[in-house]
This record gives sequence, structure tokens and C-alpha cells, in this order.
Amino acid sequence: MTEERNGGHAAASSEERASSEGRPPSEGRVVWKRAAFVAVPGLAALATLGVLMSQGAMAASFAVSGNHFKVGSGQLSSSGLASYVDVDKSGDGKQHPVSLLALQDVSLSDICQSTQVKTPIGTMVFRLTAGGEAGPVTADRLVIDADDLTGDARFGSAQIGRDASTLDAVPDTRGEPGQFGLQVEDVNVSGVQSRAWSAMGGNFKLKGMRISVGPGGEECF
Repeated sequence: MTEERNGGHAAASSEERASSEGRPPSEGRVVWKRAAFVAVPGLAALATLGVLMSQGAMAASFAVSGNHFKVGSGQLSSSGLASYVDVDKSGDGKQHPVSLLALQDVSLSDICQSTQVKTPIGTMVFRLTAGGEAGPVTADRLVIDADDLTGDARFGSAQIGRDASTLDAVPDTRGEPGQFGLQVEDVNVSGVQSRAWSAMGGNFKLKGMRISVGPGGEECF
């Protein structure tokens, strides 16, 4: 893979940004199959995740857990988005096809992340929430690996089917030559619901963050 990422995931390092002028806005409901927060093996590690993300201190690469997780937000906006198909590998050696979805200058009205975790005392629901009345959730950069994402989207411009090795809407986010790629500018998506395997955030700020763990808890959706 030719994408210039630390350990396999994107990291912001360049000032270059794509400019696609003269294209009409793309608007409508979008469903990205194999398209967007991170699942890890234990409850303690899951709790630590929220703190690391808020401090922008997450490691650049990791083996994903064997569980996917749900992420929802009422409204997401970003200055740019680039995406191509990738594969995440879990600690048990299994591979999970995903769409790597890289976003630049991200703002979310709120965020909810949840997953079910098996423990010796039964299945628990881990749930992380932030934003809302406390203020928006922001990140300089967000890279999400997911196999399903839905929402109502509006794009300032869109390039669908671009060679993944030439993507430049988000710095240092490129795939293999000849691979299908997608990039857009001026992204706004409402009613975001995704099933993800991993995520990384740079300078991730989660206002009003709350973490809860317990049996019979409600997932985000």
C-alpha cells in the first residue's frame, strides 16, 4: 500500500488540499458499504481509549479487536474526505474488509460510541458519549475504518471513481494504483450511523465526555 501513514493509518502532515472547481454540489442520501471509533479487547482499555482520543495521543497502528462497534452523530462536517477500500486485521488473525474514511478539520454536534463486550460476569455494553449541550466534538483529523455507514449527505464537490493512488483531498491518504477511490470537499452529513472496526483521531476534543459500562445497557442505535 502506497499511502503515507504511520503504521498503516493516516496522520496529518501536509498543507496540500484538493480543489475541484466548477462541479455542482452532490446531495442526497448516501450509504457507504465497507465505508467509519475503535474497539479494543477489555473494558479498561475501552475506557482508556476515550482519554487518549481526547488528548490526541492514540498510537498510529494497532490490531483491532474481534468486535465491531457502533458510532452515531446528529451532524458531521468536514473540510475534506478521502476514501478507499482497505483491510483491518484483528488480534486473532482474521481480516475485515473496510472502507478507510479520512476526514480533515472535523466537527460533530455530538457523538455516541457503543459496543458489547463479553466478560466473566456476562455481556456488558460499553458506551461513550460527548458533545451535545456541552459543545461540539472536534478533531484536526479523523480516520475511520468501517464496513457500513449511512446518513443524509451534502457535498460541495465530489470525485467518485478516482484512482486511489492520486487522492489529495486529505494529505497523505492514498491507496494502491488502479484502486477505486472517492474524495469530496465541504462535507456535511446528518443522522450519521456507522458500524466500525477502528478509528484514529488527531487532537480529538470531546466536550462533556461520559463513559458507562453495565449489563443491559442501550447501544447508540
